[in-house]
Amino acid sequence: MKVLLTLIALLALFWLLRASVRRMRAPPPPAGSGDASPRTMLACAQCGLHLPANEALPGRGGVFCGPAHRAAFEEAHPE
Repeated sequence: MKVLLTLIALLALFWLLRASVRRMRAPPPPAGSGDASPRTMLACAQCGLHLPANEALPGRGGVFCGPAHRAAFEEAHPE
C-alpha cells in the first residue's frame, strides 16, 4: 500500500512540475491584443445607469440610457 501511495504522489508531483514548466515556456500575449484604452462613462439622468459616452442619448436634461428614459425625464421636467 505504501508503494502505491508513493507512486501516486510522485506522479502528481511530476504532473505539477510539467504544468508549471509549460506555463513558463508559453509566450506572453501580445501587448496590443486587448482594448486597454479607458472609455468615458456617463450616467443616465433618469436612472443613474453608467454607460459609454458613445451609447448615450442626448436630451434636454442630460444624457439618457434609452429613449424611454429620455421621454420620461422630459415629461416630468417640462421647461
